[in-house]
Amino acid sequence: MRLLRRRINGRERDRGAAILEFAGFLPILLIVAMAGIQLGIVGYAASQAGTAARAAARTEAQEELRGQGAATGKAAMSDWLAERTDIALMSGEVVTAKATVQIPSVVPGMPDFGTVDRSVTMPADQEDR
Repeated sequence: MRLLRRRINGRERDRGAAILEFAGFLPILLIVAMAGIQLGIVGYAASQAGTAARAAARTEAQEELRGQGAATGKAAMSDWLAERTDIALMSGEVVTAKATVQIPSVVPGMPDFGTVDRSVTMPADQEDR
């Protein structure tokens, strides 16, 4: 039996090449996407740290609310970042609140991406004498 040979033109020969090129480029696209997401999380964590520090300092500066600053600071944040946040308060004539947020990581196997700190200082209410 005789095999029939068919002439293959350039278009048919290149069929499937595009999918191979895409499959080779896909890991690079995923890395760029993960880097973009991670950068967004870093920015959001920094913003939330500022929000927590501001709320904690504002609350702690009010005489009738002293002692509630850390709880108020965490309540002002997103829940998934509040559990990763430490708030330190220093009182005197001025109140300083420092919020430290652990940045979550989107990279598998890396538990966190470092920390971000924000601090806010506000004048404290003075007792009436």
